[in-house]
Amino acid sequence: MFGFRGGESGGTVARKKGYMEDAQQRWPYLTNFDLSTIKNEVQLRSIVKDRSSVTEAEARSDVQTWLNGKQF
Repeated sequence: MFGFRGGESGGTVARKKGYMEDAQQRWPYLTNFDLSTIKNEVQLRSIVKDRSSVTEAEARSDVQTWLNGKQF
């Protein structure tokens, strides 16, 4: 999801870096390591749920709202 795969265009790398910064502003407990290893929405949702002590439904809604309009 946030991780870089190599061979990506400069625009893609810049966009993902921006998303990483945005995610850290929304969820300050996410580390750079967390973000570099998250591969999909389910993993992001799981970390948000576990670290913020919200319900699965709240985490799903929060993550889906944040992901709206983003292209990974």
